[in-house]
Amino acid sequence: MRKILVASLIAASVFSASGCKDYLDVNTNPNGPDALLQPELFLPQIQSEMAVAVQWDGRWAGQYVQNWASTAADNAIDLHGNPLSDSYAQLWRAVYWSMGYNLSDMIESGERSKKYDFVGVGHIMRAYGWQTLTDYHGPIIMTEAFNTDKRVFNYDDQQVVYPEIQRLLVEGVKSLERTDGLDAASSGLSKSDLIYAGNRDKWKKFAYGMMAINAHRLTNKSSYDPSKVIAYVDQSLASNADNAMIRFQGEVSANTNFFGPIRNNIASNRQTDYIVGLLDGTNPSLRDAALAEADPVFAGQHLKDPRLTAMLAPSPDGQYRGLRSGKGITGIPAAEVPNNLWGSVGVSTAQPRQIYIFGNAAPFPLMTYSQLQFIKAEAAWIAGMKDVALDAYTKGVTAHIEFSRTYAPDPAMFDQRKAAYLASEAIMPKTSADLTLSKIMLQKYIATWGWGFLETWSDMRRYHYNQDGDVYVNFALPDMLNVANQGVPAYRARPRYNSEYMWNQEALRALGGNDENYHTYETWFSKHE
Repeated sequence: MRKILVASLIAASVFSASGCKDYLDVNTNPNGPDALLQPELFLPQIQSEMAVAVQWDGRWAGQYVQNWASTAADNAIDLHGNPLSDSYAQLWRAVYWSMGYNLSDMIESGERSKKYDFVGVGHIMRAYGWQTLTDYHGPIIMTEAFNTDKRVFNYDDQQVVYPEIQRLLVEGVKSLERTDGLDAASSGLSKSDLIYAGNRDKWKKFAYGMMAINAHRLTNKSSYDPSKVIAYVDQSLASNADNAMIRFQGEVSANTNFFGPIRNNIASNRQTDYIVGLLDGTNPSLRDAALAEADPVFAGQHLKDPRLTAMLAPSPDGQYRGLRSGKGITGIPAAEVPNNLWGSVGVSTAQPRQIYIFGNAAPFPLMTYSQLQFIKAEAAWIAGMKDVALDAYTKGVTAHIEFSRTYAPDPAMFDQRKAAYLASEAIMPKTSADLTLSKIMLQKYIATWGWGFLETWSDMRRYHYNQDGDVYVNFALPDMLNVANQGVPAYRARPRYNSEYMWNQEALRALGGNDENYHTYETWFSKHE
């Protein structure tokens, strides 16, 4: 990106004073150039903004699903509140503004210059934007979003948004399969693509992964087709090598992972007791009685999941603990309060070592192989294809353990625990008869912890926070929800305050968006129909 900026400055400097008038005369629009820029100048910023937006709003969704909790007691978000604010509506800003017309222009420019790989990636990124936005907010503005003749915009419910996402993904694949344009090296995609470095095959796999995610959201609908979901997954990411990871340089705030210490955005967040329970052997669904005193580090304790030390932060006394959502750290001895996710006490931004994906230059996942294998496992489970479900479950767990090993501070101990963990028939069933839906969903929770906030929140809403059965074993909502919730957990986030509540009030009012408990209204995708 810096090279692009430098090149632009150099180009600008070659115009002499006598040539400035002729140069400026090419533009009839006083607000910008009439000619479209080349598509490679758009893509890096669009991709990085999309990742940052997921992280930005993921802080909030992450509290809803108890990935982490605030150190302050009775935090409104821990209690599923949703106050009017721009602070947690970055996805809205990203999709409509940062991506918005820039993405439209990138697609148009790609078509004009026969850079069809940019057209394909553009359609896929647009679909990704709509999917994440509707997962977070429910109804969104899509049909009228980029209509320049309008000043007030009507919302589309998810019945309209979901098919459009599929259409865009199909169009994206078609463009990536075209052979009559420039290849990735000639088009510039290989240099400007921060995710797959211009690899068309991996982008097609990503598109099929998005198709699987989109189709699998609808498990509560009579139209749900698990065989279609399985087919999409089988055409998607084939291993961890295909994981969609957005890269960061980690040098200054502008090019740093949003969750890194330079950005200082999660200093007051702490892992919850729920994720700790899934990794330390205390959750009954992932516990093996034969391993009750088998941990090689913590004498007399159950074997720890090898991912524990790679993903989570210890307390100052070396033990791994988590906060109860909504309770904060009040009354907890200082030595037992979990360190922050940079491994430091309190809100310090010092980073003794990088924990999981919380580093300045740490790549951030947008989609992973293990995530999709758990989607396949659940779809197969629903379809009664238990052997297929077991195979996908096994691949999903193994792949995420391998992914996590990259961040292990103690690789030898990690491998020792891994061998015992994978050998456990209680945790890793050898026959489909011993596989449970809870195991599938809890292992998926682990695999998407810390990044797949919207995936996890969508899953929990599909199961109505355990009201449809004890799927998330030991998961419990806070004892008392935010007073505005009227006893109901969050099912959607409010739209961005500075656009919708300021300028689009009539359309918002039609949704009930002014109701204090609007955020508890169930989203269409999760309703039983």
